[in-house]
Amino acid sequence: MKMIETERLILRPIVANDAEAIFEYSQSKNVGINAGWKPHESIEETREIMKCAFLDQEYVFGIELKETGKLFGTVGIIPDPKRQNNKTRMIGYAIGEEYWGNGFTTEAVRALLRFGFEELKLDLISAYCYPYNEGSKSVLIKCGFTYEGTLRLAEERYDGVVFDNDCYFIMRQ
Repeated sequence: MKMIETERLILRPIVANDAEAIFEYSQSKNVGINAGWKPHESIEETREIMKCAFLDQEYVFGIELKETGKLFGTVGIIPDPKRQNNKTRMIGYAIGEEYWGNGFTTEAVRALLRFGFEELKLDLISAYCYPYNEGSKSVLIKCGFTYEGTLRLAEERYDGVVFDNDCYFIMRQ
């Protein structure tokens, strides 16, 4: 699988040994809630989730800080369940709360956009977030995404609360 390098980050395949690092940020009450998943309660839970969401996924990457070698997040470009078009993908990401506000997510998303458009030859990349997730909206806008609209009552979160999705897209230049 591909590795992508930026100025400060290495985007690399996720391996089973990343469970501790992923659990470390996934147990935060503020990380998962913004992406629709419940905070992880145990390392075993993280390992189970990794099996279906991260391991052996072609374009899902761990975000590692070059300076320290620490894995502190994930970013992926996967089929968009809301679009029936092979030339589109959806981007998603989560990083540890202590890394918020440093531009790391923006840097990782920009690298994945380049990869998506230049190597995968995609026509459009989408992203969705809850209307209250101002941090995610900020990342998307900095990366050049355009607000497309709000999909009402789009997603039921793990706790049964139903939220709208703010929809964003960026097209190949």
